[in-house]
Amino acid sequence: MLSTNEMIISIVFAVSLAGILAYVFWIQRKQAKSGMPVTKSEGSVAATPLKLQAYERLVLLADRIALPNLINRCNQPGLNVREMQNLLVQTIRQEFDHNITQQIYVSPEAWDAIRNLKEQNLLIINQVASYLPDAATGQDLNKSLLEMVMQNPKASLHHVVSDALSFEAKKVLS
Repeated sequence: MLSTNEMIISIVFAVSLAGILAYVFWIQRKQAKSGMPVTKSEGSVAATPLKLQAYERLVLLADRIALPNLINRCNQPGLNVREMQNLLVQTIRQEFDHNITQQIYVSPEAWDAIRNLKEQNLLIINQVASYLPDAATGQDLNKSLLEMVMQNPKASLHHVVSDALSFEAKKVLS
């Protein structure tokens, strides 16, 4: 098991990652507001519905892999901590893999945000599970994850990612 200091370091790392991502999107918004007008060619106008659909799917993905929503959907009484950990991790990976082709329609920054959200959530699940004893239940893991998110809302990156994706989708429309 990891010590409390190691858990704090892991959480600080996750929060730092969220801060860096938020800063990148803030810079991107700032540049977009002061940027030059964009003219659309015929090809980009035809691709607009595909791009918008990709942003919609990625916003949905961000929502589906947000820890509170994921726990609510995957909650299965009777699982032990390792089984629940594996279920949560597997579900995140399946959701991500199902939407991996959307990266060709969105900006690299948007795709990086989704990938970082996935990695952050996997890190949090694995870190919290590693602190629980082997005799713990899946419910104990879910409770610990939800408590961590409630105690440190900044550790939850999905709101930042969803806002950034929505912002980029609105740029596609303009």
